[in-house]
Amino acid sequence: MLFTLKKVIGGLLLPLPVLLILMAVGILLLWFSRWQKSGKTLISAAWLLLLLLGLQPVADSLLRPLENRWPTWQNQHPVDYVVVLGGGYTWNPEWAPSSNMLNNSLPRLTEGIRIWQANPGSKMIFTGAAAKTNPLSTAEVGSRVAQSLGVPAEAIITLDKPRDTEEEAQEVAKIVGKKSFALVTSASHLPRAMVFFQRQGLQPWPAPANQMAIDSPISYWDKFTPSALWLGHSERAVYEWIGRLWQAIKPEEAASTQPGQE
Repeated sequence: MLFTLKKVIGGLLLPLPVLLILMAVGILLLWFSRWQKSGKTLISAAWLLLLLLGLQPVADSLLRPLENRWPTWQNQHPVDYVVVLGGGYTWNPEWAPSSNMLNNSLPRLTEGIRIWQANPGSKMIFTGAAAKTNPLSTAEVGSRVAQSLGVPAEAIITLDKPRDTEEEAQEVAKIVGKKSFALVTSASHLPRAMVFFQRQGLQPWPAPANQMAIDSPISYWDKFTPSALWLGHSERAVYEWIGRLWQAIKPEEAASTQPGQE
């Protein structure tokens, strides 16, 4: 129940739902009340915020502080495991395998494979439970796509029970124990993920993937034309800040018992 409530409330607090609600309240005030000025103010404020959040300089300035904490992995340390956290997915066997990895999932997977290739003998761990409407789990789909890209099945471990990052950390702790591992997830998600894994007594090597905030030159047209792409960057930033707030106020789970620990 708490998990579902967290997802519902978190989804409603994202920029687009919030702005649509503000606009709807403003329209209701204009049509059905005497609060005309309040209605106009709400609609105007929501429109302005939607415009700003859809511009690249604004969106990426929100996202960049979350993404820039750790550099891209350069094989600075040998690892025994490469842990790739689950993300958006579907499963259609008629599609090219990688097309089933939605949103942030494919960049995570390809970065995980790159690190695995640089560490002969290591194993890949894919995490994530099945969505209620899907017969396969996030972890299983990740495993199938990885195998289609040349990773042997014997080098893959799937953890298909965890529903969120906190549960992923708990399950991974049971597998890796004190061994070295790279933690691969979206760069914006990595600060929050690291906290959950460290709470389990683990010391993962951070391996950011799916960087989105652009620092390299782009055209002025792209910078200052509102776009759903940039609005998605703003949404990603807000989603992570909400997640970090929840992480800060939620009581910590007890660390799992790992091999070699009392």
